[in-house]
Amino acid sequence: MSAEQLTAVTEGPTLGSGNAPLLQVTDLDVRFPIPRGIIGTLRMDEKQWVRAVDGVSLHLEAGELVALVGESGCGKTSTAQSIIRMVESFGGTISFQGKDITALSAKAMRPVRRSLQIIYQDPYESLDPRFRVETTIEEPMLVHKIGTDKQDRSRRIDEALTRAGLTPPELYRKRYPHELSGGQRQRVAIAASLVLEPLLLIADEPVSMLDVSVRAGVLNLLDGLRKSGLGILMITHDLSTAAHFADRIAVMYLGRIVEEGPAKEVVRNPQHPYTKALLSVVPKRDPRDHTPAEILQGETPDAARIPTGCRFHPRCPVAEDRCKGEDPALHRPKDGSTSAEHRAACLLV
Repeated sequence: MSAEQLTAVTEGPTLGSGNAPLLQVTDLDVRFPIPRGIIGTLRMDEKQWVRAVDGVSLHLEAGELVALVGESGCGKTSTAQSIIRMVESFGGTISFQGKDITALSAKAMRPVRRSLQIIYQDPYESLDPRFRVETTIEEPMLVHKIGTDKQDRSRRIDEALTRAGLTPPELYRKRYPHELSGGQRQRVAIAASLVLEPLLLIADEPVSMLDVSVRAGVLNLLDGLRKSGLGILMITHDLSTAAHFADRIAVMYLGRIVEEGPAKEVVRNPQHPYTKALLSVVPKRDPRDHTPAEILQGETPDAARIPTGCRFHPRCPVAEDRCKGEDPALHRPKDGSTSAEHRAACLLV
């Protein structure tokens, strides 16, 4: 962390203990109200909520890549947006560098945002088509008052482009987004975040909009940034990608984490039926492996009407009667077949 960045962060919240995780999320609750309409308001109907995130807890260390995995609509993006305070949480706490940022004002959050950056799924939508690459990367520096002059900011732009794999940088500085490929646009978005020297980068489906041929390059870039000390929370629906690059995996279903643990252990020894179903559809390396895919029946339940008991039981192929009445918490399997860090929210394990 540079002296300039340290000054920027400490202008907001005081830095916490060096022993605290880089990011600590505890019992995060994110809800969105359902409009009652004129009739419902006049009848004073009870207010209803969509529970997008329902009691999520996770932590992330510096230099660690944690993958938040799940199908579309499970609450992954709502979790990410709540962590950076784009969406306000209904309950729970968010701690960054040991300090609670859950209720910080917009003014107090500004210096924190320099260390807490996010990149989005579609790079073309996240880049202003009117801005050249150099303007896109310079803008966050102007917002956070980084750089002594134009020349200093220009140097930082070149460094960010080089770090993002766009070399030589002079070939890209004057281009507009439509003049770049999908992979190059995503690298520009990454460079615009790296120019602020963040400590934590949230990557929301960073390669899902890219061709298969360029995905590996962007993922290797994120892996290199992780190895350099940057903490990364990667949101993805692709368990095979998470298994290859992540240190830890958290599997999310209907607003809650149902399994978490070291990446290799979760993939090789899945405990929750939902995780097993996700892994069953991942293409096998061995062409002789003819294990049938486990196709889940039905649709994901409405987040405004979460089922009682285990929220996965309406689609679970091994559900029992008790699953309809008991809501399991994350715990280590009783047979001791996993490490202490590997836990699943399933009554059957």
